[in-house]
Amino acid sequence: MTPDDPNEQSPPGQASPDPRPLSRLNPRRIVIGRLATVDVGVDGKRAWDLQVHDDRFYGRLLRAGSLGMGESYMDGWWDCRRLDEMIYRILRGDVKESAIGWSRVGASLRASFVNLQSVSRAFQVGQRHYDIGEDLFRRMLDQRMIYSCAYWNEADDLDAAQEAKLDLICRKLGLRPGMKVLDIGCGWGGTLQYAAERYGVEGVGVTISRDQAEHARRRCGDLPIEIRLQDYRELEGPFDRALSVGMFEHVGVRNYRVFMQVVRRCLATDGLFLLHTIGSNRSKLAGDIWIDRYIFPNAKLPSVRQVTEAAEGLFALEDLHNIGANYDPTLMAWHANLEPRWDEIPHYDERFRRMWRYYLLACAGSFRARRNQVWQIVLSPGGVTGGYRSQR
Repeated sequence: MTPDDPNEQSPPGQASPDPRPLSRLNPRRIVIGRLATVDVGVDGKRAWDLQVHDDRFYGRLLRAGSLGMGESYMDGWWDCRRLDEMIYRILRGDVKESAIGWSRVGASLRASFVNLQSVSRAFQVGQRHYDIGEDLFRRMLDQRMIYSCAYWNEADDLDAAQEAKLDLICRKLGLRPGMKVLDIGCGWGGTLQYAAERYGVEGVGVTISRDQAEHARRRCGDLPIEIRLQDYRELEGPFDRALSVGMFEHVGVRNYRVFMQVVRRCLATDGLFLLHTIGSNRSKLAGDIWIDRYIFPNAKLPSVRQVTEAAEGLFALEDLHNIGANYDPTLMAWHANLEPRWDEIPHYDERFRRMWRYYLLACAGSFRARRNQVWQIVLSPGGVTGGYRSQR
């Protein structure tokens, strides 16, 4: 029952999963007992209590872990009025799954031997996630369609929080008129649009989503912005500044070093690179199975160690800023935007709606529990002369 840690074993001092077949156990009793340790009930009256509609849920959860939990919600086997709060309590309380599951072991082995984010596979996430329909994202996101963690320090609504994040990025990069900026994973073009309008830069944005590329070209209009449908490995420079916001999660551990080498060859010797990425508290080979199957195929969250090892010898680390607590309100704002508007996009069926709701709310609970982070890391090729001045 840990959406973000599919490969995690029971820690020292905690009982290992019971080796007996589930047929000899009472799955309902096991699940209810484990949930009770974090004050989550079954068929209770509190908003974070589960309402179980199909008793097959218990065995499915024990057999398949996070995959079973997500799929059974999609199938309507259980509900929860505050799914985000329920996930938060489970993760904050560190409730462990009672079975490891061959599917999770297989995910790690597969990631060890196969480059799941190779050039030939790079466009899969674009086709299966970002190209599912602009109508969905327009109803969910802010006016600039920024699909990454906002910055809520002095903001009261999503639009203001996303503008604050974009301005923070521009200030960290020290953007000035006339600079040429590279945006790796430019999404729907909102970040480059903001940088060009407010800071007078020109730029190139790349994405592996056909829908995003078409929208970004329209959005940027007559601004000095070029949008390419292109894999990052094909990039050449030079650029004065480079940034990547919410894209590194799709690079994969086998490609982290290549990614950093590409950025380095594209960046001027006195340039700066800002990497904005969701991060994991632990180094792992594979991501969550449910997320991989239904939301972001081949996704993998990096750890700080994995990022810095990839950058070693190529960049100096100038600044590291953790804004991960801001993703909880961002996800909740996306959910609040979209939930009352599903009737406007009826071609998404009920199972898809439940899948998307689970995605947003389970992730919000995970960030609330601080199981996932968001880092903004500023790197320079040789160190900023006189030192880098951090921006907050």
